[in-house]
Amino acid sequence: MPLALDLIYILLLIASAPVLAYRSIRFGKYREGWGQKVLGKVPRRMGEGPCVWFHAVSVGEVLLLKPILAEVERRRPGWEVVLSTGTPTGLSVARSTYPEIMTFYAPLDFSWATRRALARIRPSVLALVELELWPNLVRAAKDAGARVAIVNGRLSARSHQGYKKLRGPLGPTLRRLDTIAAQNSSYADRFVDLGIPAEKVQVTGSVKFDGVETDRNNPRTQALRRALKLSPTDLVFVAGSTMEGEELAALNAYRAAKIDHPTLRLILVPRHMERFEKVADLLQQVGMPFSRRSGKVGAARLGSEAPVILVDTLGELSAVWGLADVAFVGGSLFPGRGGQNMIEPAAYGAAVMFGRHTENFRETVEQLLERNGASQVSDADDLRRKLMEDLDDPETATERGNAARAFVLAQHGASGRTLAELDRQVEAALAGK
Repeated sequence: MPLALDLIYILLLIASAPVLAYRSIRFGKYREGWGQKVLGKVPRRMGEGPCVWFHAVSVGEVLLLKPILAEVERRRPGWEVVLSTGTPTGLSVARSTYPEIMTFYAPLDFSWATRRALARIRPSVLALVELELWPNLVRAAKDAGARVAIVNGRLSARSHQGYKKLRGPLGPTLRRLDTIAAQNSSYADRFVDLGIPAEKVQVTGSVKFDGVETDRNNPRTQALRRALKLSPTDLVFVAGSTMEGEELAALNAYRAAKIDHPTLRLILVPRHMERFEKVADLLQQVGMPFSRRSGKVGAARLGSEAPVILVDTLGELSAVWGLADVAFVGGSLFPGRGGQNMIEPAAYGAAVMFGRHTENFRETVEQLLERNGASQVSDADDLRRKLMEDLDDPETATERGNAARAFVLAQHGASGRTLAELDRQVEAALAGK
């Protein structure tokens, strides 16, 4: 099986080589870390104590780990923690967010790379964040005597159907998992339906609720308010994690609403850093005065008090949400994207809006809507209408924000339950079970 997978991976790598080469030249991607990815030459861990290797595929999962790692540091100071990720942006954020721990690129799922990486890290537990089922990595971990856990486990209905079709070839990998800490009972039931024994699946809750800030007066948000020159009288509309087409929709909604609300400011935070320049070009083309958080100067940049602010920096969205009176969560207005995390603006009590394409957060969306803690918009015109309604009726918008914040606060505690499950796995690994 490992050799067959290696052959498949090699063929896939060869087939995608032209695309990888183009993106490397055009966007500067995929230029680093090949020794770690292909050969498994990750840093060598020198300690001899218990070790948990967390693998988080990208930025979202990296930041998701904050509350778990804080719990580990507070309650298990004797553990050593290492963190791998699969993307340059993810690694950059990991290094800046967790400078005290070892971070590196995860090996690609070649048998030789995973074996070498496991031999160099020697983890007690390999903890895969949300769902990263790489057969050779899981096999190598078990062969090395490590326990394998999925933390903050998530399995959407669509992914569940896909995995069911692959249940035969995936069976050995699924049987090697030692525990799954699932976000909710629906996800847990889907894991069990794939053939994972029920006793291995625990419902621990979503760590995303523990990691979010709920106080608008936190230092990072207040520092941003000063840096962006926001007045106490300004109304703030934040469109965050936006993707293609959503910036224009938010901009048009803003321009319509500003007629009756002249103190309204718009903060745009695109989801992907390679789109920063494209969004700046869009603002320039429509003649909208704007400033850039990075300080880069563009033809349309009119100074720090321009009505529109483009946040073209990484890792600041969680603090930006705390500035929002009204928040639109991107990746949701058009199909095929699945939505982005609406928990952070909800935690601040913003009047949250998102589109209908939120498959990645189905349960959270259902619970927010049931509690009247969010609004769902059908298209760009509906976004404009809902924004104007919220600004015209601030009392109702505030009630919706308060309901959202109360819902988030009620979900806290997943990090502690996740740590308890990891604790059992570390003890089992040390006991050689």
